[in-house]
Amino acid sequence: MGKTSKDKRDVYYRQAKEEGWRARSAFKLMHINEQFGILDNVQRAVDLCAAPGSWSQVLSRKLFDCCLTDDQKSEVKIIAVDLQAMAPIRGVIQLQGDITKESTANAIIAHFDKTSDKKAQLVVCDGAPDVTGVHEMDEYMQNQLIVSALSIATFVLETGGTFVAKIFKGNANCLLESQMLTFFKDFHIYKPPSSRPSSIEAFVVCIGFRLPNGYIPQIINPARDDIRLLARKTGSAVNRRLVPFIACGDLNGASDELSTKFEDEFTSEDYEMTYDDMIRDVDFPEEFKDELEDVLLDEIAVRSVENFQTHCLW
Repeated sequence: MGKTSKDKRDVYYRQAKEEGWRARSAFKLMHINEQFGILDNVQRAVDLCAAPGSWSQVLSRKLFDCCLTDDQKSEVKIIAVDLQAMAPIRGVIQLQGDITKESTANAIIAHFDKTSDKKAQLVVCDGAPDVTGVHEMDEYMQNQLIVSALSIATFVLETGGTFVAKIFKGNANCLLESQMLTFFKDFHIYKPPSSRPSSIEAFVVCIGFRLPNGYIPQIINPARDDIRLLARKTGSAVNRRLVPFIACGDLNGASDELSTKFEDEFTSEDYEMTYDDMIRDVDFPEEFKDELEDVLLDEIAVRSVENFQTHCLW
């Protein structure tokens, strides 16, 4: 009862009721847009974990309702994704789906114009797990949700697109920044004025999407999948390096993968090739090159010694 009374005293709660928003969280997206202009010139947007639909309402009013002609409205595509159904919203296509499945990404893309290869210009996610009250656990679960949302975004975002997602502020924010900058030019953490001061929530605003050269989009779910096995299935050396890092901050994705199942098959020349590819890759973050450089150089040295011993006759 205390919480209900508190909500009724909240200015954004009252304003949401008066203006017909499904939740006060609508103002958070509007404040993010006021700060960063994320809706400027956008016609194609995806709202992940959309229920009850307040962010989809904002997208509808800002992108669809402002169109003056039917032709303009036909160019607007807003896809709302959630496991549960929502009441209809003007100009919004609802898709019941699981954001931890690739089939959901494919279903989203199917709604865009295939003849022009157009994808989403904006992906937003206001989803959050059930809060336990244990900050570390809540932060971890929220980060896993962000990884899932980011995975979908790598499938459906066009180059230069924007990604917005809720986070719980904590000690992992530096890691989160490095993870996001793997795919985006700019990264910001923003707490809108409509977010309660007592709340630990904030939002990442990632601008300038750029898929790393050689990276193949994958749905990353550390709780469900063997991440290294998942990355190996693509056949991409870039995925072998980046997927473990995106999933859990593991910087040893490439070296660990090389030293497991196929350890005995790799020579010093193979490690040298991996090292050279990493150094020449302009999209590979410099701070991670520094971390992996020592690992790979150590492997090269060990393999060189082993090779020397094998070919020497004592």
